[in-house]
Amino acid sequence: MEDWELDFEWLRVQHLVRDTMKREVLPDLNTVLFLIGMQELGRWKKKFTKEEKQDLMHIAVCRLLEHDGYFEFVGRDEDGWPHYRQVVEMPAQGTFSQEKMLKENAVIYFKEWEKGVDAVEK
Repeated sequence: MEDWELDFEWLRVQHLVRDTMKREVLPDLNTVLFLIGMQELGRWKKKFTKEEKQDLMHIAVCRLLEHDGYFEFVGRDEDGWPHYRQVVEMPAQGTFSQEKMLKENAVIYFKEWEKGVDAVEK
């Protein structure tokens, strides 16, 4: 995905999340990761502990990087939390490259999510 295309698609994701959550400010990457983690968990609570928030963001990162073959879903624990196993070692890269990879995969995630929502609504 070219940089301009990623910028456009990422902004579209930010607007989708902002509008869905009825917020005034566009969400940053961490907020989007947190929401993907909650979506993957399948449960919503008013308050998560700091550790749970970190776990939700980790779930999101694993889920997004599953698309590139770095992680695979192995199942849920007795509390229903999803678990992933690293399949391939991640290449060493800088923060900018890591964020770009996560944004690209978040765009794909939301496109797939929108397809699923459209299919349910029809």
